[in-house]
Amino acid sequence: MPGRKKHSGSPDQVEGRNPVLEALRGPREVFEIYLASAADRSGEIHEILRLAVIESVPVKDASRQRIDAMARTSAPQGVIAKVSPYEYLDLAELLQRISAAESPLVLALDGVEDPQNLGALLRVADTAGVDAVVIPGRSSAGVTPVVAKASAGAVEHVTLAQVSSLPAALERLKSQGLQVAGAEAGGDLPYYDLDMTVPFAVVLGGEGKGLGRLVREKCDVMVSLPMRGHVSSLNVATTGAVLLFEALRQRAK
Repeated sequence: MPGRKKHSGSPDQVEGRNPVLEALRGPREVFEIYLASAADRSGEIHEILRLAVIESVPVKDASRQRIDAMARTSAPQGVIAKVSPYEYLDLAELLQRISAAESPLVLALDGVEDPQNLGALLRVADTAGVDAVVIPGRSSAGVTPVVAKASAGAVEHVTLAQVSSLPAALERLKSQGLQVAGAEAGGDLPYYDLDMTVPFAVVLGGEGKGLGRLVREKCDVMVSLPMRGHVSSLNVATTGAVLLFEALRQRAK
């Protein structure tokens, strides 16, 4: 992906059939692939092997025991790839990308620490056509093998910016004409009454903590998801899916 910030470091790891397949399709360099000799040769495995040949990536046979010993996730599905470290955008690169979008849609995450939730949100962001996802450098999950697996490989195709101050980043997005909406229980406006066809950023809070005070102060409006059952809240990834697909629905008109 053009414009990503370069990082140095030891090779990262991607595990599972879809994540490895999307790593081969994405911008990261894939150094080598370990494939369990007993792995079922599914359609995904055949495509991994085909792309590995095209990209001149060596594929090494490994026992299932070695694959499981190498794995950092619970279900590597018999395939692991060694890849270059993930490259985040910085704030300047984020603003440049947003300025090039016709009607940008941004997802900002305030302290989402669960890698499963971050992965699920990146998967939603990709499918909903989000232009960028913004996370703080501290008190937030980053891209790991677990996140890549939970995203089903979508992390390879999402623009992810890591910023030192989320409130400052939101202020800069507002200066570029984006409306910033925070989501929390008791918000002033039901989410479906908000115009999401304008340049727009939605901000979700972390698990259990919600939005921080400084982040909330940068929001132009607070929206909520009306609840009719006995449970009073939704998982952050589910909330993100509802809001982003509402934005997609409105923009499709």
